[in-house]
Amino acid sequence: MNPKFLRIAVVLGLLSAIGPFAIDMYLPALPSIGTDLHAGTAAVQMSLLIFFLSMGFGQIVVGPISDMLGRKLPLYGGLALFMAGGIGSAMAPTIEWLIAFRFLQGLGASAGMAIPRAIVRDLHTGNEAAKLMSLLMLVFSVSPILAPLTGSQIIENFGWRAVFWTVTGAAVLATILLATSLKETRPVEERVGSSFGTALAGYRFLMGDRNFLGLVAIAGFGIASFFVYLSSSSFILIDHYGLSPSVYSVFFSINAVAFIGMSQLTGLLSERFGLKRVVWVAVTGYATTMVVLFAIMATGVDRLDVMAALLFVGYGFLGLVIPTTSVLAMEEHGEIAGTASALMGTLHFAIGALAMGVAGVFFDGTPLPMVAGITLCAVISFALAKVTLGRSREAVEAPAE
Repeated sequence: MNPKFLRIAVVLGLLSAIGPFAIDMYLPALPSIGTDLHAGTAAVQMSLLIFFLSMGFGQIVVGPISDMLGRKLPLYGGLALFMAGGIGSAMAPTIEWLIAFRFLQGLGASAGMAIPRAIVRDLHTGNEAAKLMSLLMLVFSVSPILAPLTGSQIIENFGWRAVFWTVTGAAVLATILLATSLKETRPVEERVGSSFGTALAGYRFLMGDRNFLGLVAIAGFGIASFFVYLSSSSFILIDHYGLSPSVYSVFFSINAVAFIGMSQLTGLLSERFGLKRVVWVAVTGYATTMVVLFAIMATGVDRLDVMAALLFVGYGFLGLVIPTTSVLAMEEHGEIAGTASALMGTLHFAIGALAMGVAGVFFDGTPLPMVAGITLCAVISFALAKVTLGRSREAVEAPAE
């Protein structure tokens, strides 16, 4: 593999992983944060939800800024905000202050979510973009494997506040890599004519593009299903099933292994069968797996091993959905890649935050409401794929030689 190609993937993946790292690493601490700050489950979950909201909606601003000012300067600003929010979270005296600083931290993380996708589009399209996106996902997906494991060890030895000092240190490392290993991919001449006015026009155009919105929504509900799992899994696995934070971290990481493994097949499968067919098969497999899991648990089967096995299979299919839909959605919007990536990210996180909020209302400490929320999201993603891709020959034929 081209070393330059790999280096870019590593840097972009690390920048993208900063935000999820700040989520996954402190998931094992949610119960202890509630105890330490004398806060209820809903308030502690709000510190997670507010991070998602600010990370999602911050992209709507930072994406156009990256079209106007280039990709690197907004990334520097985002990392600075993230570090400020991380320090504040580490020192928060109450749950209210923690929520406020998590909001600031999420705004900073939004740059790392929106801009790397735009950089991929700056550099490549088609199958090459799919290969780079899958490599980016490989680095990005290290977070849900290593972060909970690392977080649980840090929490057990140093307390939950040390988690935020650690993620702040990770942001410092990302800043160094950004400065030394990534060149600007949007030159000055390509920024001419980019403004907030053109961004608004771009948003209006994209909001009228049914293909773009359909592809974004397919991935959005897939991501939302994982957000539902994120918000409830630590309480269910630690409190309901009695796992320790360390064992919970291992359990959580297993699903990430499935996601990573399948996402790395994106380039190969897209060359052989075409991106649209890969999307269709993946969402069909994901929805089917989740419906089977819900049906089993709805009959009264409350077994961790059953849930673990089917989630592993399901999240493997989901690993094919995210990179393929992202490449397809961005394909025709290279001139406004930052704006398109920003709207994509915002819609992803808006859908995810809505799903998390609804799931929180029905949370009762048992796994069934969580599984029901995951299944509903998977079925909606399947339905959207059917509408967006249709039954046309284009949706199922392999690309021409």
